[in-house]
Amino acid sequence: MQQNSPELQEWRARFAALALECAAGDLDGAHDASHLDRVWRTAQTLLADYPEADVLVVLAACYLHDLVNLPKNDPARATASRRSAELARQRLPALGFPVEKLDAVAHAIEAHSFSAAITPRTLEAQIVQDADRLDGLGLVGLARMFYVGGKMGTGLAHGSDPLATARPLDDQAYSLDHIVVKLARLPGMMQTAAGRRLGEQRLAVLTDFRNAFAAEWSGT
Repeated sequence: MQQNSPELQEWRARFAALALECAAGDLDGAHDASHLDRVWRTAQTLLADYPEADVLVVLAACYLHDLVNLPKNDPARATASRRSAELARQRLPALGFPVEKLDAVAHAIEAHSFSAAITPRTLEAQIVQDADRLDGLGLVGLARMFYVGGKMGTGLAHGSDPLATARPLDDQAYSLDHIVVKLARLPGMMQTAAGRRLGEQRLAVLTDFRNAFAAEWSGT
């Protein structure tokens, strides 16, 4: 199935509608319909290097990976991707989705999560995981980072040592620390070569921002 085929576009609309229906008001500014669209667009970029991947499986997982969305500080956060996979299994057959592809979609959804720490076993799952993590890098990722930090009551940065030159990094207290604590690790954790290339490019943007932010924050 071609990425721009009318059939695939019809499936995209169905998946997007299902995602909004299941969200039932639980979507937030970092995990909204625009996030799903961006993850799919990024996956399309990665798919260009992997024509052997099943595009329909990737598309379904991109739009349905956050069917169950729990806050970052929720004790059950690590179960969200598994619960999303189970819900997708329940709902997809009613859309006429090929039954033989359900396992592949469920695995890609379950393995996308950072907190679940599940190794993706298929190319499709690798692409979806990379695409989702890439949305945490670059300028959009930066905006999402501060948005989530604000919702959790996290400060912007340490008052006198924003770059943590003389203190331990603590992204529970300071959002700026999250760039080093987690986001800087993502390019090296990408499953695909294409994901690593794009991840490094986007991380460079965050690194430049962090240095400029610290200089302005400290008045240096």
